[in-house]
Amino acid sequence: MTAEGIFEPKIIGFLCNWCSYAGADKAGGMQHPYPPNVQVIRVMCSGRVDPQFILSALVKGADGVIILACHPGDCHYKEGNCRALQRHSMLNLMLEQLGVEKERCRLDYVSAGEGDKFNRVIHEMVDTVRALGPLLLTQESCSSDSYDVPNTSVPVP
Repeated sequence: MTAEGIFEPKIIGFLCNWCSYAGADKAGGMQHPYPPNVQVIRVMCSGRVDPQFILSALVKGADGVIILACHPGDCHYKEGNCRALQRHSMLNLMLEQLGVEKERCRLDYVSAGEGDKFNRVIHEMVDTVRALGPLLLTQESCSSDSYDVPNTSVPVP
């Protein structure tokens, strides 16, 4: 919250080194500032972003996470961005189980030459998360102890 009582979200951005991070650099070179709400973490490949990284960021106070990858077919590691897409789909299901809106975790594609797109995507993410409000997720709410797990064991005759 700002001094005026306006919610300003904290967003963690995982950016692929070869495309998306270069796109962010291009946006900076074009002097297109993006909101300071996003803290960028450069990763060598979006396919290396483990779902635990996202969950950890959310539990530690982030209100949203954005993963920016190379466009399909342009991954420097052949299929890392395809792996990122698969993990993102799985993660959305997991977040739904935790009661977290899927809009808080976004995957998008930004190439090195798309500084304008980088700027637009970041602004959209900040606006979306700002509209959702703060995320109240704790380590306890993510533990398996907080769920009623049905007994699915089969009795042994």
